[in-house]
Amino acid sequence: MEKDYFAHETAVIDEGCEIGKGTKIWHFSHIMTNCKLGKNCNIGQNVVVSPEVVLGKNVKVQNNVSIYTGVICEDDVFLGPSMVFTNIVNPRSAVIRKGEYVRTIVRRGTSIGANATIVCGHDIGEFAFIGAGAVVTKEIPAYALVVGNPARHIGWMSEFGHRLHFDKDGIAQCPESKERYELKEGKVGKVE
Repeated sequence: MEKDYFAHETAVIDEGCEIGKGTKIWHFSHIMTNCKLGKNCNIGQNVVVSPEVVLGKNVKVQNNVSIYTGVICEDDVFLGPSMVFTNIVNPRSAVIRKGEYVRTIVRRGTSIGANATIVCGHDIGEFAFIGAGAVVTKEIPAYALVVGNPARHIGWMSEFGHRLHFDKDGIAQCPESKERYELKEGKVGKVE
């Protein structure tokens, strides 16, 4: 049977994986047992996708990223170069904790910058923007912009990746899409 995705000849794909149509898997990447990759994903060079990871449609994974068991990325997520997820809160080499993996969900449209670290068990809201080198140690709300170690919330981002500036009524407009957003009770949502 002809596959409807591309895998470079140096990529390793273990048995039991589901890989969506149009997905590309590049040099020296390893897709481990029972992973699910949606349509039109791009897996860069030297990426490790551990067993049972789930990636939605159109997920872009840049070079040298590690996605460990317990991670679920929804559609349209961007994972920047050399960023990493963890999956054990208290790892020790001599203590086997394979049954204790902690789940992390990255919601639709989120971007995670280069060299960021996502400590397991802290879900990330849709369209959040995690700055390069940030260390996420708590839940991140939708549309939030966070930077630093530990990551701290410094603003809000539009779905097109622009910083939002709210007026006195709590309304902001994306300069590119012209979509409007409302900040109310510490949460941001799109105005329909």
